Amino acid sequence: MPNILILGANGNLARVCTAYFLEHSDAKLSLYLRNAERLQNPNPERCQVIDGDVLNQAQLAQAMQGQDIVFASLSGDLKDQAQSIIQAMHATGLKRLIFISSMGIYDEVIGANYGAILDPYRESAAEIEASDLDYTLIRPAWFTNEEDVNYQVTRRNDTFKGMNVSMKSLADLILNLILKPHTEVRESLGVSKPL
Repeated sequence: MPNILILGANGNLARVCTAYFLEHSDAKLSLYLRNAERLQNPNPERCQVIDGDVLNQAQLAQAMQGQDIVFASLSGDLKDQAQSIIQAMHATGLKRLIFISSMGIYDEVIGANYGAILDPYRESAAEIEASDLDYTLIRPAWFTNEEDVNYQVTRRNDTFKGMNVSMKSLADLILNLILKPHTEVRESLGVSKPL
């Protein structure tokens, strides 16, 4: 029964993942977010809600105590957030990180030029890839609210396939990585619905 720290727990993807993890595993979840009163605890027996800022080292390190895996689904200053996560994980001895990035950070989407809009995702991915953590970067296509679980995975140097993916599909992939924590370590996975 892994203990999972979910950073950015009030985001759309994180909320879908929280519900999916609770339904399909026995994991215990720590839901970390700013202004925690915005998020109702979905299962007080298996979840705790923690008010904190990813950029606050003391708060973040405290939240990491007793955790097995960190799952980050963040927005905003991603490079500084990635650096803060890496430092807090070093301070607490945690190694396993699953981090949501974006398709296109390696210019792997044929015919697409996302330009500077992806710089925060590129910079945060570079920080994580340069670390000694057991990370998996997830580079999803555009999120949908579809109920299906149907996805394909591409590697860092592969051409990205597809243009969308359901959040439930991402939740399924992430839960599989959580339940098999030694798989896809130090990998960057593109994820989309098969064409």
